[in-house]
Amino acid sequence: MSCGISKAGFLEQEAPRLEAWLNQNRHGQMQYMENHFDKRLDPTKLVEGSKSVISLLLNYYPSKLQRDDSYKISKYAYGTDYHFVIKDKLKELLHCIQQTVGDVHGRAFVDSAPVLDKAWAAKSGLGWIGKHSNLLSKQAGSFYFIAELIVDLDLEYDTPVTDHCGSCTACIDACPTQAIVEPYKVDGSKCISYFTIELKNEIPSSVSGQFDDWMFGCDVCQDVCPWNRFSKAHKEPLFDPHPQVVSNSKKDWEEVTKEVFSEIFKKSPLKRTKFEGLRRNIEFLKP
Repeated sequence: MSCGISKAGFLEQEAPRLEAWLNQNRHGQMQYMENHFDKRLDPTKLVEGSKSVISLLLNYYPSKLQRDDSYKISKYAYGTDYHFVIKDKLKELLHCIQQTVGDVHGRAFVDSAPVLDKAWAAKSGLGWIGKHSNLLSKQAGSFYFIAELIVDLDLEYDTPVTDHCGSCTACIDACPTQAIVEPYKVDGSKCISYFTIELKNEIPSSVSGQFDDWMFGCDVCQDVCPWNRFSKAHKEPLFDPHPQVVSNSKKDWEEVTKEVFSEIFKKSPLKRTKFEGLRRNIEFLKP
């Protein structure tokens, strides 16, 4: 786990970028991105009295990958839902701070509230935002979750690091649906992760044949990134893959019943797309 700290306040540089991204409808049907605009940009409006944003990274790169003849799942979804795992760790961290410092108030956030995770992680020196819009670290690449603890405590603040993407365009060149419309700008409504998880309607036929067997999410832009050559397997047992995730063939996935899905994946990120969504994705991928 990596940790960085930044001063809570208005994200001045992010405001026009977020506004333009929303105005260009880059969020597709993700209507929730339009909500709480002010709170997204200023944690002091989200957590009363907040002074510091403690950003944390937790590696999820697996030691074992799916078999080659399977429908593909994003690596972050191999094991237990990260919301459960990380929220507990953040509560424990806050408790430790309170025991050490005294009367400290704060809130933990794990991709479940209007917090611009990557912006805060970059501001606190944990990495830079790459051309694929993911946070990149020279030491760890990009296969990690980002979470925050926003507290009413003045702390010593870290400083941002420099961009090390250079002239590389590997992520842009490899994106199956050309969702990276220009360096550092992703059209969320064109991303395979959006189509297979966020989109509730039928997947449009205009992107047929472009998914390269991705059934839930997509890791292409991260898989081709040179900085991920340094990725090491995580050490969190709860992120270890469900046996079916790494052993199922395409045929196995096609035969999964609703009952089996509900039982096996009840604490998995896969439940987000629901059984019906998974069936839709598989049918879309079939030749």
